[in-house]
Amino acid sequence: MPIRLKFVFLIVMMWVLSACSATAMQIIPTDLPTSTASFTPSPTHTPAHDVTPTRRPTDAVQSIIGGASPTPLLGVTRTSAPNKPTETRIPNPNAARIEFFTSDVLAVEPGGAVTLFWSARNVDAAVIYRLNPDGTRQQVWNVPPDSSLNIQTRRSDRGQLTFLLAVGESETYNESQLVIPIRCPITWFFTPPPTECPAIEAVDTTFIDQAFERGRMVYITERNQTYVLFNDGNEPAWLSFNSLYNPDVHPESEANFVPPAGFFQPLRELGFLWRSNDTVRNRLGLGTTEAKTYQGFYQTAPATNERESLFLTAGDNTIINIIPGGTLWQFISP
Repeated sequence: MPIRLKFVFLIVMMWVLSACSATAMQIIPTDLPTSTASFTPSPTHTPAHDVTPTRRPTDAVQSIIGGASPTPLLGVTRTSAPNKPTETRIPNPNAARIEFFTSDVLAVEPGGAVTLFWSARNVDAAVIYRLNPDGTRQQVWNVPPDSSLNIQTRRSDRGQLTFLLAVGESETYNESQLVIPIRCPITWFFTPPPTECPAIEAVDTTFIDQAFERGRMVYITERNQTYVLFNDGNEPAWLSFNSLYNPDVHPESEANFVPPAGFFQPLRELGFLWRSNDTVRNRLGLGTTEAKTYQGFYQTAPATNERESLFLTAGDNTIINIIPGGTLWQFISP
């Protein structure tokens, strides 16, 4: 059978079979799909690696109100001038110069000796002063610019020795100070002790102490002195008097004076001063206690201008410190 006839026969048989089967799916021939043309993008230009991009120009920044920037009302702003360097003064090589000023001891006993050593340059002479506690000049020695000096201290010296070495004049003047502590050979009669060194050993003596409306009076038998201590706020804060009371001549009280209840008339040494001195009587007022006689101690310490600071036992077993100059007195609890 020719091939064409075989193909026709096959198609007829397939049609017969599909018709005989009620459940067979009917095949409907469709047109072959047509091809869709695909889009190929055209190539883009890629810049070379060594090309530098150009920034897009921007508009100039305008003032908030437009136009030119405003001029300050006070004129052109001033720019601070740079700070000038600090001038360094070159030291004068010919100026007087102290190389050292020292002593052979770190401290000295009262009455002991001390040797001073010094050396100065660019001068022909020097001067050494011994200074008082207040800084005033007490003694003077005209000395060569490079030498030593032996000084004998006094047994009454306390606190420290202060010396001043001076060389040159006017613009070339130069000085150096030397302080040598003085060892304290004496102890205080109460504790805690003051920082000062006592000038004398504690003196055991009899005291008479009496309180008044505006202060108190203390009589020291060994000194034969009465100290009047005011607390009325006026100056001077205290006064001292040598006692002129003589029991063989003066009465111990004023018989015609009767103090109000609760007050007392001072007697003997205290009473004689109180009756004879208007300032003392008016500033103190009347006694608020009877006078008390007791045993106690007193000591002194050196102060400025050759004066002394006095420490003494009070009638209530506290310590009274009387500051020189009449400006202050105070209680110190032992």
